[in-house]
Amino acid sequence: MPRKTALEALERCRRNGAWSGQVLTALTQKNNLEKRDAALAAFLFYGTLQNMALLDFYLAAFARGKLEPKVRDILRLGAYQILFMDRVPDHAAVSESVELCRKTGFSRAGGLVNAVLRRVAENKANLPEVPGKGTAAYLSVQYSHPLWLVEELTAVRGMDGAEAVLRADNEPAPITIQTNTLKTTPEALAGALSAESCGVIEGCLTLHDAGEFTQSDAFRKGLFYVQDTAARLAVCLADPKSGMHVLDACAAPGGKSFACAIAMKDQGEVVSRDISVSKLKLVHEGAERLGLSIIRCEAGDAKKYTGADDFDLVLADVPCSGLGVIRKKPDIRYRSRDELNKLPILQSEILDSISHAVKPGGAIVYSTCTWRTAENAGVTDAFLQDHPQFIKEEERTLWPDLDGTDGFYLCRMRRKKSI
Repeated sequence: MPRKTALEALERCRRNGAWSGQVLTALTQKNNLEKRDAALAAFLFYGTLQNMALLDFYLAAFARGKLEPKVRDILRLGAYQILFMDRVPDHAAVSESVELCRKTGFSRAGGLVNAVLRRVAENKANLPEVPGKGTAAYLSVQYSHPLWLVEELTAVRGMDGAEAVLRADNEPAPITIQTNTLKTTPEALAGALSAESCGVIEGCLTLHDAGEFTQSDAFRKGLFYVQDTAARLAVCLADPKSGMHVLDACAAPGGKSFACAIAMKDQGEVVSRDISVSKLKLVHEGAERLGLSIIRCEAGDAKKYTGADDFDLVLADVPCSGLGVIRKKPDIRYRSRDELNKLPILQSEILDSISHAVKPGGAIVYSTCTWRTAENAGVTDAFLQDHPQFIKEEERTLWPDLDGTDGFYLCRMRRKKSI
């Protein structure tokens, strides 16, 4: 059942462009998978998504003719197990893939699947090399990223830097948590969870054994919340103080609101605003679990802000391409380029709208979880040109290969007290 679940998830993503996390969760529940089987289904599904172009390259060397989409998905799953999962015997990967053909009504493809995967297994120590080493086309296949994405990345980081980012995209992402210092100390929390300091920010910890950490006593007692180091650094750049009036304009799932409230020692007010009412419910529940009383949830569209300009600080973690979190969400690499090219318009609209919330002397911290210049400096530079009452104070791009964090852009802009 875990292999069938992974296959169904791949098919839904391929057919409907569905988001991987939502699809897998729904199918895991539908198929009533136990914890161990659910973990295997997730490993197979995400691993295959993560290496799809490379798997297709290898399969093309052993499979002739046009393949039906579902048969190709079955071959991808089987080849992933043979080439990337040492704990699965080759014969088991082959036989389970043939069985998948039968279970999904493709028994007629069983012979083909058997023959192709046997050849993959026989040749896995002598696989064909991806051609064009030192080119964007090579990186695109070797690390299974669309060519256009690789070309944009090489323009920013060069060939070697781009390869380092792509390699990091295909490596496991650590689970990073932030200490609720209003309830405990980083040292005590690290001891309770067998975690260690991330080495960048005080109170930021990396879990060695993620397990079911949300079922731990420490989580239930509100001693920590989950947040990547990069997102926490956005709040560090904002530097919230006790007594401030803060707007988190695109708040869900709430990490930055929590970080602000804790830094403010739960004194002042944090307005957590989001367009999604259901997601705001999660922010409210998180604030209650953490014991934070100054967070006030408010539904609203960030690009239609009409309130007063009385905020000392506004956080704008705007909707973006998400290319900086591919290692956590491998399907993001397959988003449409045309779709992503529309994002700077939305981001500029949000930034223009929430700029009216900042009082003279106050600051905006604009952030995205992407490295695309068009969504980052392209947006903030255009904003500053159109809004001379703001000045850029600091900006930074974080990289998974260089900083060990999500890929992130941070920019603090301050409204002049007078023009």
